[in-house]
Amino acid sequence: MSNILIAGGGGFVGSHLADLLLARGDTITAVDNFSTGRRANIAHLADHPRFTLVEHDVTVTLPTSLPGGDRFDHVLDLASPASPLDFATMPLEILAVGSTGTRNLLDLSVAHSARFFLASTSEVYGDPLVHPQPESYLGNVSCIGPRSCYDEAKRFSEAITMAYHRWHGLEVRIVRIFNTYGERMRPADGRVVNTFVVQALRGEPITLHGDGSQTRSFCHVADEILGLAAVMDGHITGPVNVGNAGEFTMRELAEMIIDITGSASEIITVALPAEREGDPLQRQPDSTLIESTYGWKPTISLRDGLTRMVEFFRAHETL
Repeated sequence: MSNILIAGGGGFVGSHLADLLLARGDTITAVDNFSTGRRANIAHLADHPRFTLVEHDVTVTLPTSLPGGDRFDHVLDLASPASPLDFATMPLEILAVGSTGTRNLLDLSVAHSARFFLASTSEVYGDPLVHPQPESYLGNVSCIGPRSCYDEAKRFSEAITMAYHRWHGLEVRIVRIFNTYGERMRPADGRVVNTFVVQALRGEPITLHGDGSQTRSFCHVADEILGLAAVMDGHITGPVNVGNAGEFTMRELAEMIIDITGSASEIITVALPAEREGDPLQRQPDSTLIESTYGWKPTISLRDGLTRMVEFFRAHETL
């Protein structure tokens, strides 16, 4: 029964994590400026007695005293735009939230003697030359490409988090999140799963970049948040990979979504747009550390997770 601040609490992953932590008895203060988070994600929590929303941009210094309690036990940093369209339209905001925003949250953690939790990303591995990617892999990242605003922001976030750990003795936890999908994703943010789902539900052609042989490993958000909570509560500083090791090509993903939706969409191939330059050809987590330490494994198959997501989009999204 901890008092927890979630920066980015109105976002896709942050809102699901808030649900999980409230259900187990924690008190939650969600901080969000709704640049990419959505009020609809947390509307069902508005009257919850242990939930407080603070509308604030974390790149602006946070007051030491915030609604929701005098002292936080955990400060969770999930505040960042994280989609390919965001990389093209919000690069400076992404760099700011990964540097100034993370530092402001670290300072708040020091002031509260709170455990700090950083949601980093598999993007720190870049276009990997090692497959699957263990936490020890140092990555193959371009610091000047279109994705660099996000990749380097998260690499800096990890660096400053460890600097606070070493200099201030702050207790920290770092996770590297691999491709996560599910209910409450923004339909038009440019990520592959929601893009394909929307195209299929509209009956539009599903657009593969190149020949569709690129691979990703997709983890449903209900599994993902259980992995995040295990690391948050656990003893490993990190980084710890959290993702599903099942690997699928983009063509396999498109075919599965067409089958689930019953869509008449055709699959077409298009040239990789300039803003997608540097997209990794392969991405798959080595999950040995989290599985052997905390016993966490995803349980939701890609087909079952996509079915849940399609049903949600049909019921709740204007496509």
